[in-house]
Amino acid sequence: MVLSDIEIRERCHAMGMIEPFIERQVGEGVVSYGLSSYGYDFRVANEFKVFSNVNYTAVDPKAFDENAFVDITTDDFCIVPPNSFALARTVEYFRIPRDIITVCLGKSTYARCGIILNVTPFEPGWEGHATLEISNTTPLPARIYANEGIGQVLFLRGSRECETSYKDRKGKYDMQHGIVLPRILAQGG
Repeated sequence: MVLSDIEIRERCHAMGMIEPFIERQVGEGVVSYGLSSYGYDFRVANEFKVFSNVNYTAVDPKAFDENAFVDITTDDFCIVPPNSFALARTVEYFRIPRDIITVCLGKSTYARCGIILNVTPFEPGWEGHATLEISNTTPLPARIYANEGIGQVLFLRGSRECETSYKDRKGKYDMQHGIVLPRILAQGG
């Protein structure tokens, strides 16, 4: 069952499920964000890691080379080059209850501009800033507006709490702050 705006608001007030929590849609002059009917429109922070081939490195999740991107901090917007990719994070910090899993989707405003947002589900027991993967599929540079909406999270409630949560498994991306790069756990660890 998908949580309604009433249930999301109650959980945010009771347990700080989303911080900061905006109780209404904000949309005049910005890409909208805040509480919606059956979800929450989250914002992209002002920190970006834009991929670049300047150093001619390969993108390898097992041996990620930090020379693969350029760090950008902005108060306005970040330009993602044509046919390129950037990492960012949410403004909001999430605490997902043991009976909830999420589905994250990109906002239609960006989708209509050829921008694809990839965010993996927030698992039961996970908490942190979500790392966002932003793809510019167009042959043109794309603007991503800092501190404005970029995606929506839908909260799905299970019929009961899970037996083993992300936190119980000591998930490698739990309690992340900032933009978190790919991690591979060491063998035997």
